[in-house]
Amino acid sequence: MRRRELPLPDRLAALREAVELAEDRLEVPEVGTARSLLAKAGAREALGDATVVALAGATGSGKSTLFNALVGAEVSTPGVRRPTTGVAHAAVWGSEPSDRLLDWLEVPRRHLVPTADPALDGLVLLDLPDHDSTAVEHRLEVDRLVQLVDVLVWVLDPQKYADAAVHDRYLAPYADHAGVLLVVLNQVDRLDEAAAKECLTDLRGLLDREGLQRTPLLAVAGRTGQGLPELRAELARRVSARRAATDRLTADVRSAATALQAHCGTSGDAIDAADRRQLVTALSDAAGVPTVVGAVQRSARRDGRAHTGWPLVRWTARLRPDPLKRLHVDRPESRTSLPAPTGTQQVAVGNALRRVRDVAGDGLPQAWRDDLRRTVEAREERLADRLDRAVAEAGPSTGRTPLWQRAVSGLQWLLALAALVGGLWLLALVALGYLQLDDAVPLPEVEGIPLPTLLLAAGLLCGVLVSLLSGPFVRASARRRGRRVERRLREAVEQVAREELLDPLAGETAAHARFCAALERAAA
Repeated sequence: MRRRELPLPDRLAALREAVELAEDRLEVPEVGTARSLLAKAGAREALGDATVVALAGATGSGKSTLFNALVGAEVSTPGVRRPTTGVAHAAVWGSEPSDRLLDWLEVPRRHLVPTADPALDGLVLLDLPDHDSTAVEHRLEVDRLVQLVDVLVWVLDPQKYADAAVHDRYLAPYADHAGVLLVVLNQVDRLDEAAAKECLTDLRGLLDREGLQRTPLLAVAGRTGQGLPELRAELARRVSARRAATDRLTADVRSAATALQAHCGTSGDAIDAADRRQLVTALSDAAGVPTVVGAVQRSARRDGRAHTGWPLVRWTARLRPDPLKRLHVDRPESRTSLPAPTGTQQVAVGNALRRVRDVAGDGLPQAWRDDLRRTVEAREERLADRLDRAVAEAGPSTGRTPLWQRAVSGLQWLLALAALVGGLWLLALVALGYLQLDDAVPLPEVEGIPLPTLLLAAGLLCGVLVSLLSGPFVRASARRRGRRVERRLREAVEQVAREELLDPLAGETAAHARFCAALERAAA
């Protein structure tokens, strides 16, 4: 079952989408060509459905004579050995205004055919300068108008019909425009029947080998009128269909989309979890996450010892500076004091970046891989600041003292108070003994041990014991806090990696997929 052909507006929309996706991504001439085509299509669609047919050929091919024969008047001066004009002539059939169209084509010489032929009503016929002119401006004018007209009629002569200049430059490259081309072998009146047939057979073979099997080939003689009815009928058929401009634009869109498809490849692979972990680990190390985690653990141990140590000497722990304060990770509005990444860490980051970039670009054409490289390089420049800010914003807060440490701190104060009471009691007993009043004050005992001595000894020994027993728990608590902080910091680094690298890379590969899908629709 034949698939329904996509209408021209849909093709143009698909090509426009592809061009927009290619902007700032693909630095290739095909993008500029497609952009110019879109501008041409917009202008041509606004100029009506007249059919612009151009007669193109080499010097001496009889192109101008054929033009005059079709017009029925001596409008264009024939030149045999050299070109006679550097601008195109126009002949217009019908009463429909064509000035705006000819202004757009920049054709100054115009002729209105006085005897209206209903079959050709709406035809604008151009006689182009010779494509092999020695004047560069003539050749440039031919190349310009060849891009703009709706139907191209290539006029060849028996002497130069196989000339490589016209075949290599104009006919073979237009194989995908076969439906809007018409090839005329002119001056067949100079050949006998056998020679004319041989020339036509040879020319037909040349066209077929160039991919122009769908291009009609007519034998005419502009001087005698031979073959002119068939040529008029072919032109009338295209004019009456009112589709010449649409067919030409459709062929142009297909050609531009096919050229851009050379920059399509297979979609890149998705970045898997292992590559993501490798990237996050490398970025975390470079951002100083291990340094922060180590400082968190040391700070937690310092604070834990201060809470669980002997109250009368725990203040000495405060004399040691807090490791976290040195790093300034609690100031998200400014840079931290974390050390710069080492050379090894920078190499690890570079390897991880190349890995995710290569995975995302696997199977893509070189132009898209270059775009991925530029994307990574542009993001890499601001990666250090983003990571530093992320570490500062997600950095460890002071946090609350664990409940068990507060309980131990309270116990230590009770033990210190008991030791203090025992010590003061013993001092009081010493003073009473000095005054020889110690027999007047009863001294309570516990299992034969004086109570003040027991309070002092128990308070001191138990305080030391509680400090020693609390040490492993303080270290375990510090490790738990370090793991929580590490998890939070790695999540922050992963978010930076996702926003700055992974999402942009995924966006580029998705843009490539949309680019190729749009071109497929445009070229269908």
